[in-house]
Amino acid sequence: MTGNINIPALVESQRAFFKTGTTLSVNWRKEQLRKLLDAVCKYEKPLTDALWKDLHKSEPESYLCETSIVKGELRSAIKHLDRWAKPKRVKTPISHFPASSRIVYEPLGTALIIAPWNYPVNLLLNPLVGAISSGCTAVLKPSPYVPTVSSVLEQMIEEAFPSEYIAILQGHRDTNTALLEQRWDFIFFTGSPALGRVVAAAAAPNLTPMVLELGGKSPCIVGPGANIKIAARRIAWGKTLNAGQTCIAPDYLLLHKDIKDAFVVEFRKAVEALHGSDPRQSQHYVRLVTDKAYQRVKSYLKEGKILAGGAFNDAERYIEPTLLDNVSPDSNVMTTEIFGPVFPVLTYESNEEVLDFVNSREKPLAFYYFGKEKDGNYLIGHTSSGGACINDTIMHFANANMPFGGVGNSGQGHYHERETFLAFSHTRSVLSTSPRIDLPFRYMPYKAIAFLKMFLR
Repeated sequence: MTGNINIPALVESQRAFFKTGTTLSVNWRKEQLRKLLDAVCKYEKPLTDALWKDLHKSEPESYLCETSIVKGELRSAIKHLDRWAKPKRVKTPISHFPASSRIVYEPLGTALIIAPWNYPVNLLLNPLVGAISSGCTAVLKPSPYVPTVSSVLEQMIEEAFPSEYIAILQGHRDTNTALLEQRWDFIFFTGSPALGRVVAAAAAPNLTPMVLELGGKSPCIVGPGANIKIAARRIAWGKTLNAGQTCIAPDYLLLHKDIKDAFVVEFRKAVEALHGSDPRQSQHYVRLVTDKAYQRVKSYLKEGKILAGGAFNDAERYIEPTLLDNVSPDSNVMTTEIFGPVFPVLTYESNEEVLDFVNSREKPLAFYYFGKEKDGNYLIGHTSSGGACINDTIMHFANANMPFGGVGNSGQGHYHERETFLAFSHTRSVLSTSPRIDLPFRYMPYKAIAFLKMFLR
């Protein structure tokens, strides 16, 4: 929806639709999931073309990082929703006799989903899968920084669903502000920690539950026991995927002093193998999304010594994958989430030095370690992050069997497959007690308390 939309009226129409109880039927929800799957398949080519136009994102990368993930989530939800939504019987203590207990999953109600620009299809539609599967209605807010993609998404959603059930609104921060002024039953937001605080403040007056998928500076440690060639390749891939515009991209490198020189050599080779001798000519190398983002990331090139890369082109918003040495821990490039292909390098001598550095900063969304698994497990066990990989980057997000989410400054709540269903659901406890037997021990003046203690020890 574009133009002058009456947002309060739209929200009220969704509340009215939710109150009809239509969304409570699991079979009806599965039918809506199939509609969304059909829509994604139908619009896959227009979405891929739009991703290329807005971000210079290639067709293979659009498939791997956007549409295939959404289709996988949809197929899983369709397959497993009956089991996910089925009430669960749980044990009842003998002290509760004659009662039975169960857990039921009810939709929270009307949800707001605000998506970012870096993975604009995946990060808008994956939460929508959770909203539909749980029985919620939803208002979707895509990013204005990818206008072609957002326009195609609007056409797709409006063709598939009535606005009183699933609606999509375009606009900039004034639209976000107007949306956040409404009372929601649930908010799912993906974006920066700074904007996450704005969302949390807006949700606070109504105690609205939220999932906040944020970001931060995810460390990437390469230890003395690492396979340098494999480490460099996987790190270069993780850093140059979407030109570093990924919330779980490795943000800065902590290299053991003994392997630093070898890693720099292998990183250069890895970038060339991935993107050719001139990444600017690679069809798989994404551009920075806006002039503002480009200028911010480009400014980091002045904050250290360039070990690899360093080229840029203002007209294309292109920045070559760059290793940056001699950076100050207090510099902008080390205190701000980079969200681009500039990679500051620091060195360390001991694992304790790594722990001191990482734990002195905000909790990151991801933690990466390359080297011996026991060292990786030790460091993971003594730090905190949303997720982690040992001898890999990014790929923990791609495993839908594991929940994905942040902690502290990097977010709250998590999702993926059943976890997405649960995020949009209220897990409700129901105790059912027979009126045929009414044991007296729980009533004043508690004459049977000695008998009861036998069961409560």
